[in-house]
Amino acid sequence: MGAADQERQWPDEASVDNARTTLLQLLARAGVPSDDARALIGLVEAGTLALAYEELSAGGGGSAPGDKGEAYASGWLDGAAGFLDELGTVAERTLVRVVGEDGQPDPAGERPRPRRMEVERTQVAVTPLYLSFATVSELDPEVTGEVLTAVLATMSPRQRAGYPGLLTQFAGTHRARLERLFAAYGPGSAITVHGRYSLVHSATSIAVLERLVAAPQALRAEWDAAELPPAWLDGLTTAWNAPA
Repeated sequence: MGAADQERQWPDEASVDNARTTLLQLLARAGVPSDDARALIGLVEAGTLALAYEELSAGGGGSAPGDKGEAYASGWLDGAAGFLDELGTVAERTLVRVVGEDGQPDPAGERPRPRRMEVERTQVAVTPLYLSFATVSELDPEVTGEVLTAVLATMSPRQRAGYPGLLTQFAGTHRARLERLFAAYGPGSAITVHGRYSLVHSATSIAVLERLVAAPQALRAEWDAAELPPAWLDGLTTAWNAPA
């Protein structure tokens, strides 16, 4: 162990476990189910490893320290590449522990239904995106949950884990089109909150639009299964396809 390693005051295994247990207890007092709390912590752990992997990968492996010859530099770079591969493996293993293998059905042979935690994560993701286009207009919290559950039911647990990032990418890619849509049909327009364009007045519209583009048939199947108003989906489709 070098001097630099001795100076680093990193938490040891017992300290990390203590922090995890403390967080679980705090979340339990707030009414968060233990399974949801563990899944959230697992996603943070897997995401931290994945982000470290991406950052190190972007660095291209760097260069060997000092000037100790070509053989040393080659061996150092091979070792760094091996370490990076192992870090990616650990990140993948940590994520699989939380969400399972991608596409793996539950014991009944069906895709697992969205959990409360997944619905909450999606709502947290869409709200600031929606606020970048329009002001908030109330939609019944129960209905909001039903809409987002139908959206998430089109995806595997692995896809749901990365859905906030996908939503951010979608909003960025289609920003101009979304600005026109909300200006014409959303809050502040002549269109009222009630009727076939109700979802344009809801933060859930961002998620529904993303699925309309990415998986329209699966979304309509889940929409019908949830017995949500067909006019809402039709109205959002009309608004999305309106000429510029």
